[in-house]
Amino acid sequence: MSAGAYPDRGLFVCFEGGEGAGKSTQSRLLRDWLVERGRTVLLTFEPGDTPVGKELRRIVLDPATGDLSDRTEALLYAADKAEHVDHVVLPALERGEVVITDRYVDSTLAYQGAGRTLDVAEVEAVARWATRDLRPHLTVLLDLEPQAGLDRFSGRDRIEGQSLDFHRRVRQGFLDLAAADPDHYLVLDARDPIDEIADAVRARVAPLLERA
Repeated sequence: MSAGAYPDRGLFVCFEGGEGAGKSTQSRLLRDWLVERGRTVLLTFEPGDTPVGKELRRIVLDPATGDLSDRTEALLYAADKAEHVDHVVLPALERGEVVITDRYVDSTLAYQGAGRTLDVAEVEAVARWATRDLRPHLTVLLDLEPQAGLDRFSGRDRIEGQSLDFHRRVRQGFLDLAAADPDHYLVLDARDPIDEIADAVRARVAPLLERA
């Protein structure tokens, strides 16, 4: 399988969105639905789902890390993505599995690009190189006003603890990405009932299974 663009084996689905949007919940619900239908599914996440990634996650999310150069932060996330794609995502797709990831390249473009106000095109060039330009067949964006998401939990990591303006830029960054490529995105209101969101995701994923 060529690693460039959209994989020709397996099915690659990504959940994106801001803090507290319900990405992990919807990822698990989709995994369970697919397994019930006899599919082999790999449920994964970024950052941190490799041994190296676990250390990188600690660095970027631990408040004790303190300030990092914005470029350093972007490069650390890119390194996590390179490990994740090479050692987790691509092998599963090569086996013909469905890969569901909680966060992927869009998070870097939204958080380190739009959020940190780095040049998004430059950040994207690094992130696409790190991931061999591997793109999800479908990205589900769970959209939520930042304050509502941040209020859903107590205790914040280094990224969650950024300013509300930062998180508003992140939200807009996600929406801009989805608007630019509607064929590969499903944008849903994260305030909707969990089962309604899950139904909408299944309806969009079902036709994609025919080619997986």
